[in-house]
Amino acid sequence: MLRVGLTGGIGSGKSEVSRRLAARGAIVIDADKIAREVVEPGTSGLAEIVQAFGDGVLRPDGTLDRERLGSIVFVDPDKLKVLNGIVHPRVGARVEELQQAAPAGAIVVYDVPLLAENGLAAMYDLVIVVDAPDGVRVRRLGEFRGMTEGDARARIAVQVSREDRLDVADIVIDNEGSLELLDARVGEVWDELVARAGAYAPGGG
Repeated sequence: MLRVGLTGGIGSGKSEVSRRLAARGAIVIDADKIAREVVEPGTSGLAEIVQAFGDGVLRPDGTLDRERLGSIVFVDPDKLKVLNGIVHPRVGARVEELQQAAPAGAIVVYDVPLLAENGLAAMYDLVIVVDAPDGVRVRRLGEFRGMTEGDARARIAVQVSREDRLDVADIVIDNEGSLELLDARVGEVWDELVARAGAYAPGGG
């Protein structure tokens, strides 16, 4: 199994790269997506959250009101610790389950937005960083997420710098141009990952 960390700053196009790698055969493990799944209605995770924080963290349809919960836990470290104690073990168990289900020789891509911020590069066989200049990212955040330029720049500013993120990269995917150029670059990277996975396989080169 080849373990690949995939990261990129907000607006860099990491999700586009993740989708394209999955389409080519990668097993993509998205920790943020799993964190949402483990607290969906009917799960033990959501039941524990309601027990800990009350019915006020639920929307009328029974789903978790993330904004309301966030307003509670992010001003109280003890409550954040309680929440993490509910969610993190379930995310870890699900990630482990997905890893175990991966066939021999699989290319497993871990979609990790804060890989550089949290010093996680050593956990992976290699790290891919999706990169784009700040100006391009600001424009995209305005076009696709409706952010003002000020909001977009503020979101970028609280993340690790572009230079620090590139420092942890084994492979850089430049996503400054069109989706066609991105697709071609992802194809090149996929070929490299397949070659590396072959080298990791028993009897590989």
